[in-house]
Amino acid sequence: MKNPLLSEIQKDLHTIQDMLRWTVSYFSSNNIYYGHGTDNPWDEALQLILPTIYLPIDIPIEIRKANLTVSERQQIVKLAVRRVIERIPVAYITNKSWFCGYEFYVDERVLIPRSPIAELIENRFLGLISYNPQNILDMCTGSGCIAISCANFFPEATIDAVDISQDALNVARQNVIAHSLLHRIKLIRSNLFQELPLTNKYDLVIANPPYVDVEELKHLPKEYSYEPAIGFIAGSQGLEVVIQIINSVSAYLSENGILVCEVGNNMMNLIKRYPQLPFNWLALNNGGEGIFMLNRKQIANFIKYL
Repeated sequence: MKNPLLSEIQKDLHTIQDMLRWTVSYFSSNNIYYGHGTDNPWDEALQLILPTIYLPIDIPIEIRKANLTVSERQQIVKLAVRRVIERIPVAYITNKSWFCGYEFYVDERVLIPRSPIAELIENRFLGLISYNPQNILDMCTGSGCIAISCANFFPEATIDAVDISQDALNVARQNVIAHSLLHRIKLIRSNLFQELPLTNKYDLVIANPPYVDVEELKHLPKEYSYEPAIGFIAGSQGLEVVIQIINSVSAYLSENGILVCEVGNNMMNLIKRYPQLPFNWLALNNGGEGIFMLNRKQIANFIKYL
């Protein structure tokens, strides 16, 4: 029996633009959740359709007038329906995600890149660090998107990228190879700083650790259930990993080194936990919140009184 939806599309829709319009309407009418690299149905449709037909995400607008084959239209419909019915994020359907303008491979072994830290990298941490960092640590690297983006924006730097998950490091390695950066990015399996020698000193430590508590995770949209829980959960209050980072990082920072760390909506809980710490909460123009900066002296002075 013929699928009436496919028959209608095959008859009436022909171009990339036609399929984009239909997909946007289809997503909008089904109230799916956006938040895994996009925040609206148009970008969601673009990121589904263009990789599916093997086109780059930044194609010229005139290309959208091109006709699609029947099989291409059928595949787009099939994947759009899967997005709606299963609530699986688009990035896991296409295995593609974008961060700082770069394309990354992703699957369910890693969180989908979406950190507002991207804005800071693109601005080269302007106002936070007064020189180009030579040694950078990406803690909880996941897909490797932060490490790779830093390598591109700071071409003289070497980067250590740490994760506790070997699955995540396997994905990160795939991305590091794809970006031809194996000579500058070292992938390290470690539970935070445990496997890092104290002789390692970093000008910039970037951390995007798990910061969701167990109860909060239960109430997130279904899309989040496809992502690895190890990338989210950080104890009953969501602060366990962040606290470990704060307690250890000063020993690994260079004299003028800084920590930039994301804690999302756990900002107030962290302030309550450490009211004496002079967190510098960073203003973001592109949306997002809960990223702080501390320098080595601020952390070291605090830690010695613990």
